Amino acid sequence: MTGLLVRNLQRSEESRLRRFFQRRFRCREEAADATQETFLRMLSLGPETAIDNPQAYLFRVARSVAYAWSARRAADDLLFDRDAALDLADDQPDAERAVDARQRLRAFSETIAALPPRCREAFVMSRFEGLANSEIALRLGISRNMVEKHVMRALLACRATRSRLS
Repeated sequence: MTGLLVRNLQRSEESRLRRFFQRRFRCREEAADATQETFLRMLSLGPETAIDNPQAYLFRVARSVAYAWSARRAADDLLFDRDAALDLADDQPDAERAVDARQRLRAFSETIAALPPRCREAFVMSRFEGLANSEIALRLGISRNMVEKHVMRALLACRATRSRLS
């Protein structure tokens, strides 16, 4: 299905499709989003897809979108109690906690920056990039055992910083 065909279909069927979703969702914004998703799915079919009755197929896709949205909403309702969420206390940190967090971050950043270059590289690759020790060893051209020693040295330095801050 070509983009031009989808665009023509959108011009002729968009308002009808939006009404279809509004009856289902009772929400203008969700109806508009679902309408857009339906046309995006039609565009994703690709130009090689031949459809005999584009209007009928459009509404078949729309029913699929409506079903998926309803299932998603039902799952959200099971997992997330919306009324309880409104009762949650404001979890924004107060100014004192924010300053403390910045100071801790600065202290740990300085600790990591003070490490020897190879040690710092191994630690960053391990803890921040999530690489395995064997991958770090390959990248740095050192043994896995040396990677473990570098990471351990960095962790001990961070532990000392944490103890100093507590």
